[in-house]
Amino acid sequence: MAIGQFGPALEQALKRSGDTREKAGLIVHADASLVGKIARGTRKASKPVMSAAAEHYDDGQLYLAAAAEVTGGASAPWLDNVDLHRASVMFKTIEEVKEVLEASSDAPISKTNKQLNDSERKQIKRLLMETVEAITALTHLAAVLCKEYSFSWLSTWKEHRADLKAKQYMK
Repeated sequence: MAIGQFGPALEQALKRSGDTREKAGLIVHADASLVGKIARGTRKASKPVMSAAAEHYDDGQLYLAAAAEVTGGASAPWLDNVDLHRASVMFKTIEEVKEVLEASSDAPISKTNKQLNDSERKQIKRLLMETVEAITALTHLAAVLCKEYSFSWLSTWKEHRADLKAKQYMK
């Protein structure tokens, strides 16, 4: 993984689908040699290649890898050294959400940044870190559920966005 996370995630998507690099090349409008370089991590994927591959394979891991590439890592990372069985992910997600709730009760969020002392700032930081851990767990839960029960990752997020727009939470 010399360049980033997308290449190895693409390689995993190809293995899961049984597609060859040649077929992936047709999908992303690139030759098999370029797909191989991307998969080995010796060449960075362009945004159009990432977009085409993610949309075609409709795989949560691939979408997260593309997001990590585009944002420089400012997104939920894909955890590749954990048990991703649906029950394990569910139990871990519940644990992480409980930790957010616990940290929320301790954090002095009614205060402004200027009003915080060092101890209170640490409480806010703990809440922040517990929150991103829960986001990572919840993201994996969504990815695992999509994969296990054959739901589309992309359609799930499109439906969610449409719901947010209908509630006028976004334009």
